[in-house]
Amino acid sequence: MSDEWFHVLNLIGVAFFSVSGTLMAFEKDVDGFGVVVLASITAVGGGTLRDVLLDQPVFWIAQADYLYITYAASIVTIILQRTSWEFPSYTLNVVDAFGLGLFNIIGIEKSLINETGMVIAITLGTTTGIFGGLIRDVICREIPMVMRGDLYATACLSGGLMYAGLFYLSVPYIFCILGSLATTIFLRMGALHWNWEVPIFKRPGG
Repeated sequence: MSDEWFHVLNLIGVAFFSVSGTLMAFEKDVDGFGVVVLASITAVGGGTLRDVLLDQPVFWIAQADYLYITYAASIVTIILQRTSWEFPSYTLNVVDAFGLGLFNIIGIEKSLINETGMVIAITLGTTTGIFGGLIRDVICREIPMVMRGDLYATACLSGGLMYAGLFYLSVPYIFCILGSLATTIFLRMGALHWNWEVPIFKRPGG
């Protein structure tokens, strides 16, 4: 992936997660500057952990435009929510699903750029995708999406495996990215719409 496209995808992912954090803040009646704080944590949390683990400069410190996009997306969402615009109830889950898919592939790509193996890249892709939302949910006293029965981290892992499979089959690079994105988003949206889940632990008689 060229540096320009990587940068664009990262900006879009940050914007999606910023909107997700802002909408969660509205649901939980967070007000004042706390809304922007929650949006920022959601937007940059996963990428920050990824860069620390890779021993790389933290992306939003190295390039401040990520913060500009984070704040702008949050402020626009606040303005729309405070005026006549009313977001449908499913908006939070939809933007979170797209952010998940984008950050998953970004984590994989950045890991491979830094010459990790594919297994580590898939793991860091999942970490990048889920960590910001995990912090958001904990702060809001919600059971984190990643801890629920429906597909969340599993969607990221599946997207990573799709990327790896296409990569090793020498499929054109753009289709590796699109295949991973489509897999992650499709599984996450399917979990939300059709209640798909992976029941690993079940109590006897449950």
